[in-house]
Amino acid sequence: MNDSQKKVLNALEALCARREYCSSDILKKAVDRLDGDTEAALQLVGSLKAEGYVDDLRYASAFAREKSSITGWGEIKIRFALRAKRIDESIIEQALSEVDCHKSADKLERLLAVKWRSLGGADDAKLKLIRFALSRGYTYDEVRPAVEKVTSGNQAI
Repeated sequence: MNDSQKKVLNALEALCARREYCSSDILKKAVDRLDGDTEAALQLVGSLKAEGYVDDLRYASAFAREKSSITGWGEIKIRFALRAKRIDESIIEQALSEVDCHKSADKLERLLAVKWRSLGGADDAKLKLIRFALSRGYTYDEVRPAVEKVTSGNQAI
């Protein structure tokens, strides 16, 4: 490993020490900093993985928890986002298994209640509510009962 590669490795270690990155994100950063040298970038990513700076399972778990609890995404949208980051399917499954389904359902109901109020009784409000929830990555089987609960006025907010 030459001096420029060591400098890039140190810079990437500093980045990874501040927040989680998946291996594909770090690979992009390494390739950019090494002026397109993919072979050297792959070696650096391997080194970062070996030293524990980069761990796709740790990243995917944190990503899934954050997107589910804070952002209000459903499993489908989280899965697609992690696939876009080129994370292995088995790692995605493990990460999604750590998401609390009850908290996710509560978050969906809260999101729908806020959206329902913003729609103000429009003629197609229920349909818009369903589309909104589906766009957040929830399945129709999860959405339908939540929409019924919110639109019937029985929701506790």
